[in-house]
Amino acid sequence: MKLSVTAWSFPACNLNECASISIALGINALDVGLHYRSGLNRDEILSDPLTAAAKIRALIITVPNYYHQFGDGIVAQNLSLPGALDQNTRDIEQVLRFADAAEIASVFILPGVINPGQSRDQAAAQSAVAIKELLQVARHHKAKLCVEPHVQSWAESPALVERLIDQTGIGLALDYSHFTCLGYRQDEIDPLAKYACHVHLRQAKMGHLQAKFAQGTLNFPAMFATLRDAGYQGHLALEAVHQDYMNTLTEDVLTETILMRDCFQNWKG
Repeated sequence: MKLSVTAWSFPACNLNECASISIALGINALDVGLHYRSGLNRDEILSDPLTAAAKIRALIITVPNYYHQFGDGIVAQNLSLPGALDQNTRDIEQVLRFADAAEIASVFILPGVINPGQSRDQAAAQSAVAIKELLQVARHHKAKLCVEPHVQSWAESPALVERLIDQTGIGLALDYSHFTCLGYRQDEIDPLAKYACHVHLRQAKMGHLQAKFAQGTLNFPAMFATLRDAGYQGHLALEAVHQDYMNTLTEDVLTETILMRDCFQNWKG
C-alpha cells in the first residue's frame, strides 16, 4: 500500500500546486476530480478525452484515481435517477477512455440518492441496474470503475453496500468516515475492505464526517492491517477537506494531511 493525496483537499490551489504539495510531502501521487481550482474540465473529458489525458500526463506525478460526477452535485444525473442511464453510459465510455489514456488506475462514482417519490429500496434497485450497465462498458477498459458509498446517498450502511456488491460486482472507493459519522463501529465496516479498489483516509467520529486526528474514533493502524490482510495493495488517499459539505470547514487541512501521512509511515515502518 502507498499514499496519495486528494487535489480537492486544497481548494485554493490549482492542479500544479496540488501536485507540488504532494511531491513536497514525499507522497508523489495525486487523486484528481472536478471540484475547486484544481478541478478538471468535465466537458473536455467527455468531448476530447485524449487531450484531457495529455494534461494529466504532463503533471509528471502518479494519478491513481479520478472522481467523476455525472452532473453538478450529488443529485443531478445521479445513478438512482430514472432516465439518466443512457446519458451516463455514454459519458462513462468517454471517462474511461480518458482514464486509460491518462494511466489512471481507477475511477470512482457515487451510488445515487433517494430521488423525489422514491423509497430507499427503489433507489437501490435503480442504482444496481445502472451500475451493471456501466460495468459492461468498463469491461473494455483498464481503469477500474468503483463506487463510493457516502452520507446522504441511499447506501448509508455496510449491509446495503454489501447487497449492492452482491447484485453487481462493483468495487469500492472505501471511506470509513462516511459510516463512522452515522454511528457504525469500525469492526462493522471492516468486512467491506475486501472489496476496496481505492481507499480514502480521514479521521471521523459519530455525528462528524471529519474530525481532528486526535479527536476522532477511527483506529488507523487497525484499518491499515485490515486492508493489508484483505489483500489491498493500492493507494490510500489522504482526504482531509475544507468544504461546506457536512460541516468539514474547521480543520487545518495541511496539518491533518501530515498527521495521517506520519501515522501510516509509522505503522508501515
